Amino acid sequence: MHSPYVELGRDDWARLRQSHPMSLTAEDIARIEGIGDRIDAREVEEIYLPLSRLINLHVRNSQSLRATTSEFLGETPRRIPFIIGVAGSVAVGKSTTARLLHDLMARWPETPRVQLVTTDGFLFPNEELEKRGLMERKGFPESYDRRKLLRFVSAVKAGSPQVSAPVYSHLVYDIVPDEEVVVDQPDVLIVEGLNVLQPPVARKDGSAGLAVSDFFDFSVYVDARVEDIKSWYLDRFQKLRRTAFADPESFFHRYASMSAQEAEDFALSVWDAINGPNLQQNIAPTRGRATAVLTKDENHAVHRVLLRKV
Repeated sequence: MHSPYVELGRDDWARLRQSHPMSLTAEDIARIEGIGDRIDAREVEEIYLPLSRLINLHVRNSQSLRATTSEFLGETPRRIPFIIGVAGSVAVGKSTTARLLHDLMARWPETPRVQLVTTDGFLFPNEELEKRGLMERKGFPESYDRRKLLRFVSAVKAGSPQVSAPVYSHLVYDIVPDEEVVVDQPDVLIVEGLNVLQPPVARKDGSAGLAVSDFFDFSVYVDARVEDIKSWYLDRFQKLRRTAFADPESFFHRYASMSAQEAEDFALSVWDAINGPNLQQNIAPTRGRATAVLTKDENHAVHRVLLRKV
């Protein structure tokens, strides 16, 4: 069976950097690194610099094609953001990947203005989730205001100025009222989230609507074995229990006083009831829709890249 992807090992992928200079400092990498997601300069040089170079080539071609179309139509070219989707499981490191791409893409001369939006802001507020009986399915596709997210991405892609997105706080585990992030015609917009590669939802008449991913120019899926992701999730929960959860304002503050074993048991129950099923039922099936798949080993290092060729 023929695959739409070409598979590249780490060494072969790293060579595609083609001596592009390292543009992030050790301080940049430390700032970008997520809890439990180990990253170092070598990983950036061998994996993320080649990826940013590839995306930059896509940006150039996109800009050229857009200019050609505008010339054909006799229109003045407009600034249309290049949109990158970043998907993957909880705890797999997709947020770190998105932040790395944000900083790397901003250092290319063609794309100095880069913005990052997470789909957490498009979760329904907790009050609405409670009404719908979805609090125990937070993160599943139905827990998001998909119409609102679709309107946001389509407005950005249309070149609209001053497009607003809601803000989610992991501290209070809810949407922050009256707070928003404004996307103002950047060169690149990165949209990061669990379900950003979901296919269109079928309408009642059987026809297919639009999906957020229809507006992506490039997409990345961060992949790993389920057993490794589960282990990273449990480890991250223990670290959060000793750090962020210790804040009295945290929604999860009550878990900070748990013993290590109690925390392990609780995190395992959350994984088994929510994060594991969501990964297997909704997130992993979208992997084949990505332009590039970064596959990690048990040490959080990318050891293989799948790149869509058709």
